[in-house]
Amino acid sequence: MTAVIHTEKLTKYYGKHLGMIDIDLDVNEGEAFGFLGPNGAGKTTMIRTLLDHIRPSSGRATVFGIETTADPVAIHRRVGYLPGEFALYDKLTGGQTLDYFANLRGLRDRAYQRDLIARLDVDPTRKFREYSKGNKQKIGLIIALQHKPDLLLLDEPTSGLDPLIQQEFYGVIREAKNEGRTVFLSSHILSEVEKTCDRVAIIRDGRLTRVDRTEALRDLAHHTVEMVFAGPVPATAFEQIPGVSDVVASGHVLRMKVSGNIASVVRAAAQYELADFISREPSLEETFLAEYGHGTAEVAAQ
Repeated sequence: MTAVIHTEKLTKYYGKHLGMIDIDLDVNEGEAFGFLGPNGAGKTTMIRTLLDHIRPSSGRATVFGIETTADPVAIHRRVGYLPGEFALYDKLTGGQTLDYFANLRGLRDRAYQRDLIARLDVDPTRKFREYSKGNKQKIGLIIALQHKPDLLLLDEPTSGLDPLIQQEFYGVIREAKNEGRTVFLSSHILSEVEKTCDRVAIIRDGRLTRVDRTEALRDLAHHTVEMVFAGPVPATAFEQIPGVSDVVASGHVLRMKVSGNIASVVRAAAQYELADFISREPSLEETFLAEYGHGTAEVAAQ
């Protein structure tokens, strides 16, 4: 597969403070890739380095096979970018702002722009300064999307969006991926990564801790399993199964946590008269806590 983004030992220091260190990463053409971590983990530093807004302290990065420090303009021509924080022209209307950036891109067919305005429910006649944070975010998203770039770099894209618009945004991202375009999405909101991304990298304190398929990351967390039997069943029948922990027996009910595949638990339960079996799959919220520890619960809950 062709790597649209490729980094080798990419490192950035801000004086004595670490932005990111030794990032080795490949993002393939046509995939949606989630860059997941709490605020301050290094997500924005990564995106700004890919765009040559800041220069790495060491290591290298290429986008479309172009060294980021060699020809950033050639990269920017093929990129749609939504920064985590941005300010636009207060006295222009939303429509004028969109047209301004469309003209900069040489965009002639405005049909997709109009479609995005309708889908994201934007009033283009209002001045930018009159917009709420959510509506300003919508304008930023349309600017990034309207020219159908080969690569989308989106930094916290759903910030300020209401739930209905978030769902519409997820649909737009899926369509972009289906058209063969590449999406690099940074977030600390696990549900949006789960809904949009094929693979996910977890970054913590500037270092990658894991890169994997989105569904594989759930193995970091535990399933919660509850089984109801026709009669009492000894907890010892399950305590020795690999991956099983916290087994609690209460009358005819057994509760436990299961890490990884639950097939062995199902086989053990089949030896008894089972009345009910409930397994709750871990969310990525729980996966995040399993990777980072409970100290970041307040971040994962956002």
